[in-house]
Amino acid sequence: MSFRAPVSALFLSVIVGLAASARAADPPVAGFHVAPGGKDTFSGKLAAPKPDGTDGPFATIGRARDEIRKLKAAGAIRGPVVVQVHGGTYRISEPVVFTAEDSGTKDAPITYAAAPGEKPVISGGVPIAGWKKQGNGPLWTTTLPQVQEGKWHFRQLFVGGQRAIPARTPNEGEVCTMVGPLEPLKDRNAARRDPKTRLGFRYSGDDLRRWANLEDAVVVAYHAWTTSRHLIESLDTEKREVRFRNPSSWPFGWWGKERFYVENIREALDAPGEFYLDRKTGVLTYYPRPGEDMTKAEVIAPCTQELLKLAGDPAAGKTVGHLRFEGLAFQHASWTMPSSGAVDGQAAAFLKTAAVFARGARSCTLHGCEIAHTGGYALWLGRGCKDCRVEQCHLVDLGAGGVRLGETGLPKEPEQQAERNEVVNCFIHAGGRVYHAGIGVWIGRSSHNKVLHNEICDFYYSGVSVGWSWGYASSTAHDNLIEYNHIHHLGWSQLSDMGGIYCLGISPGTRLRYNRIHDVCSFSYGGWGLYTDEGSTHILMENNVVYRVKDGAFHQHYGRENMVRNNVLALSFDLGQIRRSRQEEHSSFTVERNIIYSRGVPVLGGNWSNNQYKLQKNCYWDASGKAPVFPGNLTFAQWQAKGHDAGSIVADPKFVDPEHGDFALKPDSPALKLGFQPIDTSQIGLVGPEEWRKLPAKYPLAKMKLPGEE
Repeated sequence: MSFRAPVSALFLSVIVGLAASARAADPPVAGFHVAPGGKDTFSGKLAAPKPDGTDGPFATIGRARDEIRKLKAAGAIRGPVVVQVHGGTYRISEPVVFTAEDSGTKDAPITYAAAPGEKPVISGGVPIAGWKKQGNGPLWTTTLPQVQEGKWHFRQLFVGGQRAIPARTPNEGEVCTMVGPLEPLKDRNAARRDPKTRLGFRYSGDDLRRWANLEDAVVVAYHAWTTSRHLIESLDTEKREVRFRNPSSWPFGWWGKERFYVENIREALDAPGEFYLDRKTGVLTYYPRPGEDMTKAEVIAPCTQELLKLAGDPAAGKTVGHLRFEGLAFQHASWTMPSSGAVDGQAAAFLKTAAVFARGARSCTLHGCEIAHTGGYALWLGRGCKDCRVEQCHLVDLGAGGVRLGETGLPKEPEQQAERNEVVNCFIHAGGRVYHAGIGVWIGRSSHNKVLHNEICDFYYSGVSVGWSWGYASSTAHDNLIEYNHIHHLGWSQLSDMGGIYCLGISPGTRLRYNRIHDVCSFSYGGWGLYTDEGSTHILMENNVVYRVKDGAFHQHYGRENMVRNNVLALSFDLGQIRRSRQEEHSSFTVERNIIYSRGVPVLGGNWSNNQYKLQKNCYWDASGKAPVFPGNLTFAQWQAKGHDAGSIVADPKFVDPEHGDFALKPDSPALKLGFQPIDTSQIGLVGPEEWRKLPAKYPLAKMKLPGEE
């Protein structure tokens, strides 16, 4: 595979050198260069073409990659190799692919790095020009012959580095409410098995109409923790019933009053930032935002779903190893709308690829890279990826989530299992823009991974998800470490049943420690902070600070023998600071040495009657001035008399400034006498250079309104 010639100026300099440890007698490896003015017939040894045009740099990065292959085959590489990439934009129509042939070794890794102070961009997008204003109105249009000829279609547009909105009704920030399923769900179990229940619903008024391009309209429906996307098969405007070509994963109406909106409609093009592409005529129409000049604006439409691909074959023992990508930006990846099959699911885990996709990668690293403006997940370390590291990367404006580690199924062969991968010191935000259930960092059936020092925010579902087994099936995800992450502003009242950190399945050795989680607001139930869902077992939650969440700082649906120790669990707005749902005949968890801080909300919510849990040495306080009430409407003394909370107290923990998120303890805090260890939050979140640590400040978020707030 080779790059296309760049549209804008790009200079790519390739320097290949031997390690200092190489023998002095070995001849040095010649340097190679790639530049937009080069040719693949040149020697590639010059940084720029000769004035007489007889020699110069290569024209494509693929040619340089292939030259490194030749050097490897000749045994000429005995030390590290560095490919230095200078600033500019390369536009590609297919991913940059590295296979086992392109691997480095432990002693001779191969690095593709940005030149100091420069930003090279690998873009899967095509610039859109030829804009003309339409009459006296706000709309601008351009005609794209490739679309008209049926050779290209896209569902995303980026104007001035900002995602445009597919023309939709109602407009962004609003939704319609379904009337209900096509037929009443009398037997819910039978409804789950009946595919007809997932192929349509009833609506009200003129929420759906016979638009001119009804066959291209996309209905986006909300189902608790996911959204589904649908193409319309038929519309009965008299009965107000819509039927779809492709099903949802859940019966419509299963979650009560469900919501939807419709996008990709020309008649709905009525708000700044919206666009519409007519695939029949090839006409692209855009409604500019204030300040946008369409004669000057950079307008990009994506043409490929994958930008970088590490294509190993772990089943055949062909892995891609010891490659490092540093300081590169990968932008503008597309997504497609299949005409059949469900287009929804928890965590958007049904997606088959990502903008940067790796399979069979070993000891590969992305450092200081950017992945932006994607149609799905930014990065996926999938089958057979081991010992890879994603560090100090900026992942922003994501169609689904940020990083996926592992698969939804665990391969039987150890060589095909993903494990020991790390996501460290990354800023991952503005996700779920297409598939709303996307997650900041998702760990599937994968073990021994580390998610450390990241800032994850502005998603519509969970921040981190760990494990992918329901109930008490054998563990397929264990010994994962989620530590020192700042996770905040999740949900935005769009989806439900989410958590700052969401756990699923038996996970011995998994530790959630030193995380700061706040501002989690679901649509209905389930805006949790720490959330151990179905079968979550043997998980340690320690030294976390969780506050300003909708339904509970810690919630366990059901699980076994989890440990909740030395956390600040504060200011849940509903359902209790700690919530226990399903009761089982084994110990759910131990809750000890925590500060549980409320304001007019029960400190313990849910089901506590079977006594299969242990609470001790906790500090409870209700900042509303009322005495906290315990399960069964008991006073604290009555609660303790039943054998609970030995050594616990009700006392003001004396936080420094809880109203503004400062939960440090004053020296005379009574919690210290219980053995509570002060939590040092100074190292939570991004670390390293000041400019990097301050990057989130350049992306301010609106204040999240939680229930009851003015």
